Amino acid sequence: MTAPGSAGPVGLAGFAARAAELDAADPLRALRDRFVLSGDVLAYFDGNSLGRPLRITGEALAGFAEHDWGARLIRSWDEGWVELPEALGDRLGGLLLGAAPGQTLLGDSTSVWLYKLARSAVDAAPAGRDEIVLSDDDFPTDRYLLEGIAAETGRTLRWIPTDPGGGVSAEQVAQVVGPRTALVVLSHVAYRSGYLADGAAITRVVHDAGALVCWDLCHAVGSVPVTLDAWGADLAVGCTYKYLGGGPGSPAFAYVAARHHEVLHQPVQGWFGRRDQFAMAAGYVPAAGVRRFLSGTPPVLALVPLRVGLDLYAEAGIGAVRAKSEALTAFAVEIADAVGIEIASPRDPARRGGHVTLRHPAAGAVVAECWRRGVIPDFRAPDGIRVGLAPLSTSFAEVAAGLGEVHSVLESTDPPNSTD
Repeated sequence: MTAPGSAGPVGLAGFAARAAELDAADPLRALRDRFVLSGDVLAYFDGNSLGRPLRITGEALAGFAEHDWGARLIRSWDEGWVELPEALGDRLGGLLLGAAPGQTLLGDSTSVWLYKLARSAVDAAPAGRDEIVLSDDDFPTDRYLLEGIAAETGRTLRWIPTDPGGGVSAEQVAQVVGPRTALVVLSHVAYRSGYLADGAAITRVVHDAGALVCWDLCHAVGSVPVTLDAWGADLAVGCTYKYLGGGPGSPAFAYVAARHHEVLHQPVQGWFGRRDQFAMAAGYVPAAGVRRFLSGTPPVLALVPLRVGLDLYAEAGIGAVRAKSEALTAFAVEIADAVGIEIASPRDPARRGGHVTLRHPAAGAVVAECWRRGVIPDFRAPDGIRVGLAPLSTSFAEVAAGLGEVHSVLESTDPPNSTD
């Protein structure tokens, strides 16, 4: 869907020149060389789904296998592994979540964490608070899990109608929360559009209604600043395989504000969440603090890539990462506008996370052809081409070259025939 008279090769060449200037001025440009960059990929636009690995990740995994596991063997449990979910959680919380120590854990998948925290919150709600509020365009797992919790507990789901090209505002939340609300679950950055919700404002609205809020931070962490303590957030979950470089299926994180530790009782009682778990005693007695939300043995090996990923964020700083993210998405929007591609994301950078979604009726076929040409965006039904720009590993030249190729594919793609 390109407009008549839209930018052709000459205009795109101008963007390539601009990209070279932007890359030269990028204070984070040297960090890109620390990632594994595939030679057959012209542009990787899926860093918001699966981030590129750091070159050092393989070395870290090999060192772990040789020393921590191979040499120290089971002794490593006493030398740091037992405390790893909390220790690494504190580091993640301090670097990227605005969370004081003792509130963040690593270990389960996002789905498992969301179930445990949401179910805990619903079970603790006072009598009469029987509604769970969520967006009708949130990520499928969030919707499916909350549907299941509602069925298990006899609660009612209250859906917020959401524009797929936008997201949920504080005003929309205020219209649906009230004395029956037990829990509100929303994404800080919408998975489809990239809309960046106002975490502080929405949290205030939910608290004014007497309810709890759980934030899904999967598309936010490592891309935009998050300040959970400052927001007064209650709960949060998120994954580590997108911007943080944890790798496919890497462990997710959970945040539980300290004021809720003695109030919420998680539903998956496992030995790692028990007080003095190695006593192997009868009966379940929850551990003190956030550790009570652990269940089974943590995936220690799978946390190695995340540790090196967090080292890079400690070096770069989330402020610099966010500044580059805004610049990358603004550049992508500018190119898309110039070649006449429809945007299905917020235009205000303050309301946009780390990806931009383009819209085309043949989006699925376009993405498939882009992949064949070495440009890797992803398809979001029914008509979205999602361009994810990971600030630490994506260059401006990559954006210009990749969107130039997307434009070329669109120019040669006929929209499907209407059946109306």
